[in-house]
Amino acid sequence: MTLYPVIMCGGAGTRLWPASRPSRPKQFIALAGNRSLFQETVLRAAPLAVDGGCLVVVGGVDHKAWIMAQLDQVGVDAQILLEPEGRDSAAAMAAAAVWTHGRDPAGINVFIASDHHIPDHEGFRAAVTAAADGAREARIVTLGVKPTEPSSAYGYIAPTGRGLGPIAAFVEKPDQEMARRYIRDGYLWNSGNFIASSEVLLAEMKAHAPAVASAVRAAVATAGRGSVAVLGDAFRQAPKVSIDYAVMEKTRLASVLEVDFSWSDLGAWDAIAASGEGEIGGHIFEDAEGCLARAADGMLVAAIGVRNLAIIAEPDAVLVCDLSRSQDVKRIVERIRLSSPQHMDFARRPDEALAAGALRLREWLRFKALPLWSALGQGEDGAFAESLALDGRRVETPRRARVQARQIYVFAQAGLMGWEGPWARAVRTGLASLDADFLRDDGLMRTLLCAENRPLDETVMIYDQAFLLLALATALKAGIGDGDVHARGVAIRDALVMRATPNGGLREAGGRPFQSNAHMHLFEAALAWEEVSDDPAWRDLADRVAGLACTTFIDPVSGRLREVFDETWAPAPGDEGRLIEPGHQFEWSWLLARYAKSRGNEATMVAAQRLYVAGREGVNERHLVAVNALNGDGSVRNARARLWPQTEWLKSALIMARESSGRDRAAYLDDASAALRALWLYLTPAGLWRDTRLQDGSFIEEPAPASSLYHIVLAFTQLAESAPVSGEDRGPAMALR
Repeated sequence: MTLYPVIMCGGAGTRLWPASRPSRPKQFIALAGNRSLFQETVLRAAPLAVDGGCLVVVGGVDHKAWIMAQLDQVGVDAQILLEPEGRDSAAAMAAAAVWTHGRDPAGINVFIASDHHIPDHEGFRAAVTAAADGAREARIVTLGVKPTEPSSAYGYIAPTGRGLGPIAAFVEKPDQEMARRYIRDGYLWNSGNFIASSEVLLAEMKAHAPAVASAVRAAVATAGRGSVAVLGDAFRQAPKVSIDYAVMEKTRLASVLEVDFSWSDLGAWDAIAASGEGEIGGHIFEDAEGCLARAADGMLVAAIGVRNLAIIAEPDAVLVCDLSRSQDVKRIVERIRLSSPQHMDFARRPDEALAAGALRLREWLRFKALPLWSALGQGEDGAFAESLALDGRRVETPRRARVQARQIYVFAQAGLMGWEGPWARAVRTGLASLDADFLRDDGLMRTLLCAENRPLDETVMIYDQAFLLLALATALKAGIGDGDVHARGVAIRDALVMRATPNGGLREAGGRPFQSNAHMHLFEAALAWEEVSDDPAWRDLADRVAGLACTTFIDPVSGRLREVFDETWAPAPGDEGRLIEPGHQFEWSWLLARYAKSRGNEATMVAAQRLYVAGREGVNERHLVAVNALNGDGSVRNARARLWPQTEWLKSALIMARESSGRDRAAYLDDASAALRALWLYLTPAGLWRDTRLQDGSFIEEPAPASSLYHIVLAFTQLAESAPVSGEDRGPAMALR
């Protein structure tokens, strides 16, 4: 049987105020050394997850950032299950057991408190290994610590004998006199650590706490996929009860293993002082003995002629406490709750709201990006730059046809949204330059020119022609073009359709002839032409590509969209066939949702929603950025994060919100806000951007690619269209004028 250690991140640590508060409870604070208690627990528990096991962390959604950051700091991966609200230990343990049982029905869970101090890691793991033998025999084993002193801070366990054996009784925290009697009678401290097979624990939960079991099963069933999963709303319905009351005091399977390693729950400042490692920050003592001082960054604690005090200084609150009265800090906290509630938690700077971020993006486009790229980013001959250095210099490199077409689209769309800059000149001269430099004799575009405008690659790519179609349709919608443009669009479309394979898919030129990506942009172009043309062939083309997406490109089981196929349109062998790009999941989701809305097609809308979920798997939950690539099983292939997937996440979240209601809509809008904040990480004040973000949050120093402006403008367009969803008044506030 394989071990699945589960770190339980509940507990508020109110007796450790003002350092421990709801948004940063004690498990995430360095109280006994340089690492937090949670990190020490991770390092103690992770080696148990061998032979296919997995470390599991159960915590609250409000603590996701702490959990992910601190796991990353110690270099340990884990499956994270986030509770929408705390429902005590029984529900938390049940969630981990349900998850484990779904992965490995024979798996044994090791439930470990995240906020205990156990310096002997090897001794702890040896005890767990011994307890696992009992778990294999269908016992639920808890670790009972041999007391070192009578303490009223802990609960006690009455064993029936030494070693691993049944439990005679659980008792609550006693007074000092009763604690002395318990120690004399051989009682053990209740450590709150449990070892049991997931199957046995769930069976006992079903027998003794059925409401907990049923609510948690429903919550896990509706949890998100991936390494960070938020439990479903059913979790809120689980009775709020501890595992001791729910199961351990009722089951006949309870056992205890006596252990003799050093253990403390570090629940109060006297325990921190006793550890000898709790001091942090600057302090000066003069004739001060037996004192504990902790000072936040930038603060200094000074004390003269005092004894046995805890002096805890945070920027907004200071505690001075006799160490012998540490347990009474909880009483002070209750008074603070009534008289000064703002000091119950740290002040937190709120995230930028969606509407505020959208208005900021409007100003950035209007006054920075569009003026810059219509001037420095376009030559006098109308040719658009491939990229600009971050100081605004034009970088002379080969020019791609797709970039010229994208930039024509950008300025036509800006004109449609009311930008008062020279959008019409940019579109007209851009079209003229494209026709002069990129157009072949057959009316299609070559792929690439050198910096001196000589052809480098005559290949006709469907991808490139799709962007030309999009540019022509958008220019026509903006009032630039005539009947000749309609005829030109039809000619390009018909030439591309000639490349159809027997199943209707189009064969792309180049190294990946059977791919979904070229179809995606052709789909986008067909939808744009539907808005400006009565030709039914555009509608037919959109229907055809949507059908291919739903029947061929999207895996029917996982809902993920594949990128590369073989000549039969089955996923290509090897790594190429397993490639999943989160940005494309979002981009297809957005397009299919638009299409489904226009056709009243519920099945396609469901496919779009599943694609959103697939894209969401690729959002790094710590940094909240969409990464470049996943594998077919959802694992990360490329953890770097380019700019464009952030815009696609934003567009998709917004359109999903528009088609949703209630909690689903609120969740999509939260995602849209996060995606917009992610986009802002890349943008510079001058109207440029960084393109590639590394895992550590830094960026590759490279010129800003012009191709990204297409993505940014499309994202802003969706923001403008979604203004009523986000609660803003649609009008000048969301237009480029």
